[in-house]
Amino acid sequence: MEHFEVIVIGGGSAGLAASIALGRSRRSVLVIDEGQPRNVPAQHAHNVLGQEGISPLELLERGRAEAQEYGVRIINSAVDSLTGSLNDGFAVRVADQDFSAERIVLATGLKDELPQITGLQQAWGTSAIHCAYCHGWEVRDQEIVVIGCGPMSAHQAMMFQQLSSKITFVDHVPSELSEEGATLLAKLGIPVVRQSIAQLAFDQSGQLESVKLENSEELTAQSVIVASRMNANADLYLELGGALTEHPLGTFIKVNETGATDIPGVYAVGNASNLGAMVMAAAASGTLAGAAINAEILNAKLENA
Repeated sequence: MEHFEVIVIGGGSAGLAASIALGRSRRSVLVIDEGQPRNVPAQHAHNVLGQEGISPLELLERGRAEAQEYGVRIINSAVDSLTGSLNDGFAVRVADQDFSAERIVLATGLKDELPQITGLQQAWGTSAIHCAYCHGWEVRDQEIVVIGCGPMSAHQAMMFQQLSSKITFVDHVPSELSEEGATLLAKLGIPVVRQSIAQLAFDQSGQLESVKLENSEELTAQSVIVASRMNANADLYLELGGALTEHPLGTFIKVNETGATDIPGVYAVGNASNLGAMVMAAAASGTLAGAAINAEILNAKLENA
């Protein structure tokens, strides 16, 4: 069984940042990555200082190269199982290979659960978006439909009104629009359509052109705003005996300020522990965790000397 001081599961911005911090401290590090980043549908990553608008995949390619410069080993695979503890060491099985580690970093991200609307998955990450900071500038002044489907939908409408005056709120799931949300929309002067959405319609090039309602009415739109339910990819954490924390928008792995979970020796970074973390925030959490793990290993060795 090949041994590493730290195994990082997940090779997105958070996992790679953790591995770089550890690699620069001359720790032996293995990154195991399935190669399915959450933002793969997006053509550009924004709010990335010095790399504004870079392709998400190019950003990860650069991050991989940087990690490997510091001796980090990267393999492309899914993890089949994660067992063990801080005292006994952790074991990670990948296909027909077994690895051991003193510390584990879970950079496994999250899964977006979208409303069951025909065409929505097709548009996700391009003309169907969720974050004003990630994509808002790109849809400025467009005709925008906000899909009312969660507790943050009215707040989304408020955020995007700063970017376009042509906002319509469709009350797709009436039970999710609170009295407070309805009051907010009224104050903002955003029209509310009380109908469910049947499907999104696209032109021949694949660009969104309208939202079709259950009553057969159509709303012209170049973009839709939708709040996904975000659940951390946490099967491996649950295998170790961990528990997820509930949030109005989904579930996540609870951590302290350094990324340490309730399971000793296991850290969680990026969207697995922070549902709202954008690229740079996810990377920052990885760097903090890497530094904390390095210090933890140093202190443990001093105590055992």
